[in-house]
Amino acid sequence: MSKTKDPKRLAFAICEFLKASIEDGTIKAEDAEGMDISIACIGEAFGFDFSDAAQTKTLSIKPATLSGLFDVYVNAASKAADAKTPKDATADKAKAEEFKAQGNKLMADKKFKQAIAKYSEAIALDASNAVYFANRAAAYSQDGDHANAVEDSRRAIEVDPDYSKAYSRMGHAHFCLGNFAEAVESYESGLRLDPGNAAMKQSLASAKARLAESGVEVASSSKKSAPANPFAGGMPGMGAGGMPDFASMMSDPNFMKMASSMMGNPQIAEMMKNPAIAEMAQNMMKDPSKLSEMMDPNMLAQLGAMGGAPGGSGASGEEKKKKKKK
Repeated sequence: MSKTKDPKRLAFAICEFLKASIEDGTIKAEDAEGMDISIACIGEAFGFDFSDAAQTKTLSIKPATLSGLFDVYVNAASKAADAKTPKDATADKAKAEEFKAQGNKLMADKKFKQAIAKYSEAIALDASNAVYFANRAAAYSQDGDHANAVEDSRRAIEVDPDYSKAYSRMGHAHFCLGNFAEAVESYESGLRLDPGNAAMKQSLASAKARLAESGVEVASSSKKSAPANPFAGGMPGMGAGGMPDFASMMSDPNFMKMASSMMGNPQIAEMMKNPAIAEMAQNMMKDPSKLSEMMDPNMLAQLGAMGGAPGGSGASGEEKKKKKKK
């Protein structure tokens, strides 16, 4: 047996693996204390303190993991074995399917770390199946590890470039990371393969909206008057005597699209001639959260009355009836 060139880092990697196994439940809770003692003993034997941040920075092999490197070795060994023993290869593929099924059940039970482990076992036996990588990507995303979800999605695409679900997984992971341009690209690639996928279409629309948000805000701030009147057609979320969350409304691309379309309404154009409302609109675009402080009851009543335009609230209709009676 050959001797490793860096035994201390190897020992540290073993400790990282053991610690991760405690955290993801692979090692039972009742055995955790004994395992922590073992980690401390390994550190003492190899001359490092596993809890020391500075030593961790020097000795850790992250973002790689010992289990990941082991998977690479097992995959290579499995491929070599497949070439020599087709019967064993068939058995491995069947076992891999069992691990995948176990992983799916764990996902349904929201045990995401354990699901990741099962999908990893499936990959170790059959790395030629894109589904295993895509499923593990989904488990990583559910566990909040979107960076690894992107990587597994990429590996799934490498195995099968025509597997649309891999692009969907990648799009979701990029979206959660705030990489909206990459999310749009991923969803579009997936839809080229599966153009009828309604869920992916909806996800693409959301990604495009988030990508466009910053551009819409910049364009709006450069204009002298407000680009839209968000109160036309009634104010979503308005309760009796209450005010909606304007900051959230202004960040909603669907709401902004609706508001922009209302600018063609003659009543809105007339309302914007009011200097106080025009100034309020400008301030609102700069800081939507201040809107409730800007508005007095009389102005709010005027804005509510404008909702009497087609598609607006029914309040203005009541006022019109009262005026006719007078």
